[in-house]
Amino acid sequence: MARNKAPSVKPKPKPKQTTDKSAKPRLNNAERSAYFARREAAKVLHTVLQGDAKRQAVASIKSLVYSPSIRNKKATFALVCQTLKHLRIIKDVLESANILNSKWKRQEELIYIIAYDVLFGKEISLVGGDAEKFLACRKDAMQSALAKLVVRKKAKNIDDFIALYQPPDITKPCYVRVNTLKLDVDSALHELGKQFKVQKDDMIPHLLVLPPHTDLHNHSLVLNGSIFVQGKASSMVAAVLDPKPGWEVLDACSAPGNKTVHLAALMKGKGKIIACELNKDRAKRLEDTVRLSGAANIEVLHGDFLNIDPKGPFSKVSAILLDPSCSGSGTAAQRLDHLLPSRTTDVVDTERLNRLAAFQKKALAHALS
Repeated sequence: MARNKAPSVKPKPKPKQTTDKSAKPRLNNAERSAYFARREAAKVLHTVLQGDAKRQAVASIKSLVYSPSIRNKKATFALVCQTLKHLRIIKDVLESANILNSKWKRQEELIYIIAYDVLFGKEISLVGGDAEKFLACRKDAMQSALAKLVVRKKAKNIDDFIALYQPPDITKPCYVRVNTLKLDVDSALHELGKQFKVQKDDMIPHLLVLPPHTDLHNHSLVLNGSIFVQGKASSMVAAVLDPKPGWEVLDACSAPGNKTVHLAALMKGKGKIIACELNKDRAKRLEDTVRLSGAANIEVLHGDFLNIDPKGPFSKVSAILLDPSCSGSGTAAQRLDHLLPSRTTDVVDTERLNRLAAFQKKALAHALS
């Protein structure tokens, strides 16, 4: 008896593997960190350069980097500072190599940041984004343009060439103010003393002095608002006013808010502070500072102090803190203003100084009214 053969089963053909050429390669941890640090740095650099061009800074470089929205503070701070130090060279190289076309002009700050990495940064892989790919393909052209600039300037080597462009190195102590709404001075001394040489300032209560170039960007006390990196001159203002708990104080030109929250600490969180700020971006920065400080007695008023009616609801305030916009020459070192394009020349902006003086006079007259 013949047996029926089982039907043969052909193996299913394996599906053809297709490669998506548009798929981006996965980044390792170092590449991912560098990718996001460049974009955070570009965001800060955009704000810095825009404010410098208009002569109306939203905040100092340090204040912008210390913002809660910046995650990788150490890398971002380094990239911003180094890019600003080399910005004149970077611009000359990009122009000579004809790289900054109309498309990338809209993201020029990111191009500046990546160009710094290409020309002067560490040997890292430029992957992760279209801007990195764009400049990686033009690396040879950029380095060739840089070499020609060195020859044109008759510099012996690249280090001598860079030195021709470098702003002076201004060294001053690092000051931090203890936010007594969250931490007492002795506890702050103890915590900071674990890593740094630190001492109390001999003039201003709650102010601590650390060595120059002390890096506190990722320190837990900064991140949680227990201490604020704040210059000595800035810390004097609220201390001189010396507001008492229960007072109602009007802070006329508040942003970025370090003096405002200093007032709150001196008032032990009691009473009320009305913090005025006209500029929308600076008002946002002010709100971030208030939130970080933990002060609950500050009301942010987004408006022009000059438009406040002296006979209106704020006529009964106990004191007014008026620290209007100024040239910033006295705090240029702490603010790192010597890195800004407008400060790399010896030309005095007389028109800007006259405008500032006129505003200061007007603000003071309104405050006294």
